[in-house]
Amino acid sequence: MTTTESTTPVLTSSEEALRTAHALAADIAAGAVERELNGIWPEEELRRVGESGLLGIIVPARFGGPDLPRATAVEVLRILSQADSAVGQLLLAHFVLNQAITGLEDAAPAPQIYRDVLAGAQLGNATVERGTKTSVERRTTVTRQPDGRWVLNGTKYYATGTLGAEWIAVAARIPELDHGATVFVRPTDPGVTLNLDRWSSFGQKGTASGEVVFDNVPVEDDFVIDEGPDPDPVTAPPGVLGAFDQALHAAVDIGIARAALEDGAKFVTTKSRPWFEAGVDNAADEPHVVRRFGELTARLYALEALLAQGASRVDEALALPEITREAAAEASLKVAAAKALAQEFAVEIASGVFELAGASATDHKYALDRHWRNVRVHSLHDPARWKYVHLGNYTLRGTKPPKLGVLL
Repeated sequence: MTTTESTTPVLTSSEEALRTAHALAADIAAGAVERELNGIWPEEELRRVGESGLLGIIVPARFGGPDLPRATAVEVLRILSQADSAVGQLLLAHFVLNQAITGLEDAAPAPQIYRDVLAGAQLGNATVERGTKTSVERRTTVTRQPDGRWVLNGTKYYATGTLGAEWIAVAARIPELDHGATVFVRPTDPGVTLNLDRWSSFGQKGTASGEVVFDNVPVEDDFVIDEGPDPDPVTAPPGVLGAFDQALHAAVDIGIARAALEDGAKFVTTKSRPWFEAGVDNAADEPHVVRRFGELTARLYALEALLAQGASRVDEALALPEITREAAAEASLKVAAAKALAQEFAVEIASGVFELAGASATDHKYALDRHWRNVRVHSLHDPARWKYVHLGNYTLRGTKPPKLGVLL
């Protein structure tokens, strides 16, 4: 372990990062039910994650970071999501953005962004808008002014990770070029308004994924990244940003599934009453209960193994001298399978434990329903049905999946 000037540690090995994540997760989990019942956002927990050094684990070495495997970041997010899924999802965009700016030249915003991240700064996103025909369209604009600066205008919803963030990456368009752009602003910049309490979903309430408004926000030239024309999904250069993003999303769902299974098992062994026909003294001794927990456990093991395999394929692709179309496709497909199955199995696990725990498990004070609500909401981030289409086309025809940014 080394430290930055801000005393935030730089975690130099995967083992150290995972130990740190497990230690933090134990404390975060201890307050998860109270935060859920009282509607408390996990701001203190996010601060502690920043102070731990975990936010800097994939910062490239040339910027002073440890450049740990992306699979380590995926596992860290799974561990934190098991403790509190809001914390996990709030930090998802942070790791995606860390990866997204790795290819920028030193003169771009990367040096300052990475310097702040190593000091404990969290990155958030403001990407998706309401009222567009599809979720990938952007009405938010960033317009160059005569003095070389830019002005950002628009309204974003689903701004997950903005809570606690020091930098917000905003998906915008440059009207005069009809190019996409990523714009980095601070929540404290003039013209930035956070209306995070407008998040009204029945799950993932602690993410505060509400509205962010940008009203003539001045932006320095270095913090506007022109993405160029929209890439063609067939001919665009291969990459694994999408696979990494989707692995992180799957990690949130799979972390929730393990929390649900373990909390359900604890309830059954300590509180549930056995059915009178079973002739046993403890609900956990009912053969049907034992078998069903075994089935749910097998599903969870399969999800965790597939996620680990997919994340490792991301690292293998990044280790190549140049990412090949084949390596990118393999990573995307393995991760897509994990994400699609998580939408089924994680939801099944979070719901299935109630059938075994009984009616008393639905008491509000236990907040066991949070696992189902959270995984049901988060798993809808993008449709599993399209992942199965791409998997099926690959198996039937050898068709490699399209390059769709962070969707596959």
